[in-house]
Amino acid sequence: MKILLAYQSGLSNRNDSYISVLPTGLCYLHACLLEAGHNSLLANFSAWPPSRIIDELQLFKPNIIGISQWTHNRHHSVELAKLCRKALPDSIIVMGGGHATFCYEDILTERSPVDIVVRGEAETTLLELVTALCSKSAWQSIPGIAFRFNGEIVETPPRKNIDNLDQLPIPARYLDISVGVDIESQSEFIVTTRGCPSTCFFCSSPDFWGKKVRFRSPSAIVEEILFIRQKFGLIYFSIRDDTFTADRKRVLEFCRLLQEQGANILWNCQSRVTAIDEELVIQMKRAGCECIQLGVESGSPQILRQLGKNIMPSQIEKACSLIREIGINLSIYLISDVPGETTDDIRKTVELVRTIHPDDGYVSPLAYYPGTQLYKEALASNSITSDIFTDSPHAALYAVSSHGKSSQRLIKALANNKQVKSNDFKQQKARLGYCYATHVIAGEWYRQRGEFDKAEHEFREITIRQPLNPWGWFLLGDLYSERGNTSKGKECYAKVLHIIPEHGPSKTALTLA
Repeated sequence: MKILLAYQSGLSNRNDSYISVLPTGLCYLHACLLEAGHNSLLANFSAWPPSRIIDELQLFKPNIIGISQWTHNRHHSVELAKLCRKALPDSIIVMGGGHATFCYEDILTERSPVDIVVRGEAETTLLELVTALCSKSAWQSIPGIAFRFNGEIVETPPRKNIDNLDQLPIPARYLDISVGVDIESQSEFIVTTRGCPSTCFFCSSPDFWGKKVRFRSPSAIVEEILFIRQKFGLIYFSIRDDTFTADRKRVLEFCRLLQEQGANILWNCQSRVTAIDEELVIQMKRAGCECIQLGVESGSPQILRQLGKNIMPSQIEKACSLIREIGINLSIYLISDVPGETTDDIRKTVELVRTIHPDDGYVSPLAYYPGTQLYKEALASNSITSDIFTDSPHAALYAVSSHGKSSQRLIKALANNKQVKSNDFKQQKARLGYCYATHVIAGEWYRQRGEFDKAEHEFREITIRQPLNPWGWFLLGDLYSERGNTSKGKECYAKVLHIIPEHGPSKTALTLA
């Protein structure tokens, strides 16, 4: 049997990573199917017209079609299922993902194009389902699914989560068996945990993954990074765990292995303000961490309590101060337009932003998602009805109908709060010793301000200390090319390709030079 695993974001262009990049879970499913010997094809149909999708369906002719559904693409995923049903009426259509897990009853309507919904963690469930369908044996008792039978929706018992995440294959090994997938961009995003130790009221992670956090081992993570570095030439990664630093010992070992293996990558991650300390942040930077993203959400204690954050502004300030002191870029997430939010609450958040000096940040109005405490409480209080996701055409459903005023103030505060760094770089170098991430950050800071000689000095230091570190050569190449010295730039890009033969930006730069 042929299996197609598809995603369609619903937006009309592919210039945003949320559009061009697939949910990582779909990539894991693809890898699991292929390793089990099945014929699987991964597809990103975002921004594709229906005619092009139909052509691809007719070309591959899948027997089973799996579609990834999340709240933002809930309507488009159903439309995609309808298109698949029309093009391949005998195919079996399966839907899974965060939204489908909690809203399977909305999907499995009387004339739904979807046959089966996979709920929660899907690798084991989908493998069992595909095996049963291939052998034409009974599948109706497989745990973790829902389907329609004799006019009623049947829900089987929940699926037990996978205990050992290291047993899952590396998705990047199989990304080339795909259509419409930006393989390099997709490979940049990696996941090393499932679950989150926090219980924020606006997040569905605890209900989806379970309340126990499961971790991949440091050696497995480094193996994945080194594989991607070699195969696709990537030297920058984004770790998309809810709280990467939840297990301190694991992160320290991960950082040790990166340095021991000479990975020489840069990376970013998400953390919680109470899950970092001085030693940890120092070792993360020495291993190439250039940015930490914190879920700050608000500067108001009242709003933080209302969101279930269990943190205080003083803890936020302490964590942000530590990150800045060690010299890692600071990015923050803020939530705006919270019901009951006052002018004073907004003022406190603006003041917090001015105090902690983030390098950048993201502001999102508070939205409802199925499976969250926020959604459950709103339903119980009759603030919303259970049909809001089916009735509303909007990608996001905000908790405040006239949202925007609060977010505009916070966005303005972020935009007007660019930190003017003094020469903290000297102090960071004295404290950490040689650290290529310090030189990268310092050099980019000078470069953006037109201080090219100082930027060149910072990048050159990396090439002297670590001739096999591609970052020094690559950034020098960009600097020389930007200043019109194409011959020197080409020499530097050639050095990068000697170290990382598949490095895409250097290949492109040499082609255009």
